[in-house]
Amino acid sequence: MTDLLALTYGPVAVLPELLGGVSGVEEAYIYGSWAARYSGEPGRVPRDLDVLVVGEADEDDLYGVAREAERRLGREVNIRRTSRIHWDSANGDPFLESVRSRPLVRLKIEEGRS
Repeated sequence: MTDLLALTYGPVAVLPELLGGVSGVEEAYIYGSWAARYSGEPGRVPRDLDVLVVGEADEDDLYGVAREAERRLGREVNIRRTSRIHWDSANGDPFLESVRSRPLVRLKIEEGRS
């Protein structure tokens, strides 16, 4: 039951709070197996979270967010950053094309929340 609650509510609540305090975060998405389960695809509860941040946020700040999110959620958190230009024109980028072809959970980021 704990895993189910963490899967359903934890990351969607924790990550926006943490990312809201990071300058340069324009958008953020959970992708990969967690997003797939959240969207209803069957499978095991994921052991990690994959997060894509769009913007020019500092890598060190994102690393700090990932470590704090891991502490709160009890699972590995991997954050990858891409620029707005790259996200908007991702034609030919295998990684971004793959991310866009699978379920995404957009995080509701409000600046200055943390």
